[in-house]
Amino acid sequence: MAKGYRKKRRRKSGFTKKIAAIGFIGVGIYLLITTFNLQNIYEDADWRGFTKPIFVQGELMDYEAVGSGESLQLPLPVLQEAVDPAMRFEDGDRAIILTSPDKVMRLHVGKEEAELNTKEYELHTAPFEEQGVPYVPLQAVKEVYGVTVHEDMDTGAVLLMNAGEVIQYGSAAGKDPEQEIPLYKEPDKGSAIIAQMNPGDRVRIWSTNGDWNYVQMDDGYAGYTSAGKIKPTEKVTVPVPESLPTAAEQRWKGKTINLAWEAVYNRAADPANLQTMEGVNVVSPTWFDITDGNGSVESKGDLEYVHRAKSLGMEVWGLLSNSFDPDMTAEALSTYDRRTAIIQKMIEYADAYELDGINIDFENVYTEDGPMVTQFMRELRPYAKQNDLVLSIAVTPKSNSEMWSLFLDRRALGEIADYMMVMTYDEHWASSPTAGSVASLPWVTAGMNKIMVEDEVPADKLLLGIPSYTRVWSIKESGEDSGITSKAIGMDSAQDLIKQHKLTPTFSADTGQNYVEFTEGEVRNQIWLEDKTSLRARVDLASELKLAGIATWNRSFANEGAWAVLNRIHQR
Repeated sequence: MAKGYRKKRRRKSGFTKKIAAIGFIGVGIYLLITTFNLQNIYEDADWRGFTKPIFVQGELMDYEAVGSGESLQLPLPVLQEAVDPAMRFEDGDRAIILTSPDKVMRLHVGKEEAELNTKEYELHTAPFEEQGVPYVPLQAVKEVYGVTVHEDMDTGAVLLMNAGEVIQYGSAAGKDPEQEIPLYKEPDKGSAIIAQMNPGDRVRIWSTNGDWNYVQMDDGYAGYTSAGKIKPTEKVTVPVPESLPTAAEQRWKGKTINLAWEAVYNRAADPANLQTMEGVNVVSPTWFDITDGNGSVESKGDLEYVHRAKSLGMEVWGLLSNSFDPDMTAEALSTYDRRTAIIQKMIEYADAYELDGINIDFENVYTEDGPMVTQFMRELRPYAKQNDLVLSIAVTPKSNSEMWSLFLDRRALGEIADYMMVMTYDEHWASSPTAGSVASLPWVTAGMNKIMVEDEVPADKLLLGIPSYTRVWSIKESGEDSGITSKAIGMDSAQDLIKQHKLTPTFSADTGQNYVEFTEGEVRNQIWLEDKTSLRARVDLASELKLAGIATWNRSFANEGAWAVLNRIHQR
């Protein structure tokens, strides 16, 4: 029995040793797996089938590059996504148009001759189009936007970086100089390994999230690695092309603008009538009009008027209109050549009449042509800058009106123009079906806030539009000629009516204005007055919103007392 017992004990002991051995082996395998990532699978990068993959901040783009070195070309959709969404391809003349604050370049598909600010520019390689996608030489993109690329000759990877972009570089740092460092597909050690780095390999650190960095090697491989495996090294800023300050930055920074429009219709304004307007430091005469679809520009300019204005301490910003003709506007802005013809003519006029700025006033435009208005401003901007001209644009408040509001991309225009005048008047227009204020204070306030909040146009680029006119609304309740009509009158004319009819204005809290009404026979007349009370409220609003200034429509409707009140804008 003893032997049998001992034998049984020996068998149990052997079994226990086997179990213990298996346990030790299991622990060893676990340690081996966790230490050397044997549980990971290796996965090819999703771009390995590409010849010239393009990356932006470590992300793979949808299209490949073509060529190499000086002949490298990049697909337009990638450039629009990564560099400038405003890059254009105009199918009519097979042209690619690139714009920046200082440069306008036109490239032609299949041609090595391009134009930079209307001067000849030679390309190393001609742009081309493949399966409907235009390809742009890197040379041109560098010239206009200052981008840079890193091109890996082994993998073909192209890393595209924008001017001004700050790149944080790093170095793969392993404890064992012989041990490779994995790049994971996801920030998880259980995910697939995309590539292995050697200690000392250079990477770009595109993002950091907790214990993980998203990095990319020079050869294009990108993935996640533990933060402790990367040692940050230098930060490098992609150089920004040199850019001259605008005329607005040189002459108006920190100053308040008090502008008055000079309405000029059939003939030039008489310079002798231009008198000192207290506080006004810019006058904008409506001298220039686009007159046909080919881009012809008619002038009513007067050099004597300019000299008179400047002698009174005012800059002169000539106004260019589209004649408020939607069909002509669509045609005139439809091609680069026509837009350039308008721009070059305006630059010639600016030189001939010694202008200090150009003010654009395009109204009554089809919604579908709105982008061409914006493109016109983009192409005008470099020439205005080169010629020390302040570039401004007048816009209406935001509304659902297709022809007068919806075509305006105020966000983009606010980035392009030096200043934006918001024409906060004609709340009730000449043929309005109801009588009312030309510009009630709540309506004006809401209009300015919308543009500042919804379109993010900075306050220091905005001018508050102020009407110096009002409307006499005549309402007949019955009879053959019943209905509502209106007539625009200036401030002195309104005061004459008040005296003539011995009226006592009452303050309307709803509009922030004084109000009068009187009856003539069967006709009831209503006037929401533009006077010192309303003007003071508007100046206070411009000051409260910290705007760049004010713009008054127009000089001839205002009186001397108006300019004294508007001068308060300089006293904020």
